[in-house]
Amino acid sequence: METLEAKTGYEAGLKDYVDRERAAVDLTNSVGQLMYGKGVELVFFRNHLTDVGISEVMNLFNYAEQVVKKPIDIYASSELARELLKLELAPSKLDIGRLTHEYLTSSPKPASAADFLKTTLRNFIGEDKHQFEPQDVVLYGFGRIGRIAARELVKQAGKGQQLRLRAIVTRTTSDEEIVKRAALLRNDSVHGAFKGSVKEDLERKALWINGQMVQLIAAANPEDVDYTKYGINNALILDNTGAFTKRADLERHLKAKGVSKVILTAPGKEMPNVVYGINHQDLDIENERLFSAASCTTNAICPILKVMEDKVGIEKGHIETVHAYTNDQNLLDNYHKKPRRGRSAAINMVITSTGAGSAVTKAIPSLKDKLTANAVRVPTPNGSLAIMSLSLKKTMTRDEVNELIRHAALNGDLVNQIHYHIDPELVSSDIIGDTCCSVFDSNATIVGPDGKTAVLYAWYDNEFGYTKQVIRLAKHVAKVRRLIYY
Repeated sequence: METLEAKTGYEAGLKDYVDRERAAVDLTNSVGQLMYGKGVELVFFRNHLTDVGISEVMNLFNYAEQVVKKPIDIYASSELARELLKLELAPSKLDIGRLTHEYLTSSPKPASAADFLKTTLRNFIGEDKHQFEPQDVVLYGFGRIGRIAARELVKQAGKGQQLRLRAIVTRTTSDEEIVKRAALLRNDSVHGAFKGSVKEDLERKALWINGQMVQLIAAANPEDVDYTKYGINNALILDNTGAFTKRADLERHLKAKGVSKVILTAPGKEMPNVVYGINHQDLDIENERLFSAASCTTNAICPILKVMEDKVGIEKGHIETVHAYTNDQNLLDNYHKKPRRGRSAAINMVITSTGAGSAVTKAIPSLKDKLTANAVRVPTPNGSLAIMSLSLKKTMTRDEVNELIRHAALNGDLVNQIHYHIDPELVSSDIIGDTCCSVFDSNATIVGPDGKTAVLYAWYDNEFGYTKQVIRLAKHVAKVRRLIYY
């Protein structure tokens, strides 16, 4: 028979959990109102809070204690979020985790949450503090990256909107093709159903995505399009085709009417190759009009290599990528111009080349001629792993290496790029949908007995995580940047 003590303990634990659930509901309500009413996005120690479930929100407070090492309570965060709703904030991105920790540890203690926020965010209050017009964006190509980009671009609409998806260019726009492309946008075998609405407008040859009309344009060549016919006069083109990787070829977009700049979602030649968070500040965005967002692998390894190079120093290294198969490979054995990629992607591990090792040096020049790289394509549809074997200039312990990465993931310029993970059971499917381009597996770190060699493991969603980097770069080159307390 259950004892009174056990019953009391059970009921007390359940009540505590339910109370925290209520606070989480209150917090998510404020997140939505701030996002769609004021153009203010709340995050929690780098983690997104928009479209996140209640249990996920509650787990983030465990993350704050175990990874960030700043235990805070959900009630204080909920209170601060309610107070934020009362302020006339400019469109911005605010870290409610950081704000909560600073509020709880302030000395002397603030008179109230309202007073704390008014003082801390005084430069964010007043709509005149930060104003910009949203940048029109056109997706040239509508494959894997293009569809994920479309999903992300339409999330933020109205006040504070930074990027505005206006058109999608494909080779043809027959009624049948429009219906099929809409279906592919709604449903995705890897990323799941789109959490929004997609309606075909066959008469106008358009898609209505979350109430936003996106024109579908047929074109065989980039220079053939007149975007001004559709009211688009200053477009930022995101080229997702991978067909125009040389500067002369990508420049064809600039011959079209209504185009201002172009971002290539692949490694490019004779143009800036950019890993956002690493070298985006070096860009001449006033005069340069063509940019490459590099590759998914380059974006995954650069943040970790940057930390190790800056803090420890890298003598040399080898990167081996265990990469999900892509549409470039054959489903069944068939001719392919590249070695081994003609063999069936679904049933083989396929050794192939990668340019990520040399591409890193475009973002981190000090690593020139220090790295080699290769790749193995494996029978998974998404979710990849970069294994970095490094010879170090300084003697390090495993804990010291992990702490360097943990600190970089929570402070400084790479908080959006590195997700420091402590789950000992982490596998590839767990990182699908991760907003960071590099998910560091701290439990997998190996440091040799001499302390001068290290093997580091970084997972990455080679579709979604990479697309988030592309969008960050797009906001930067378009100069549509919100105020940030992050």
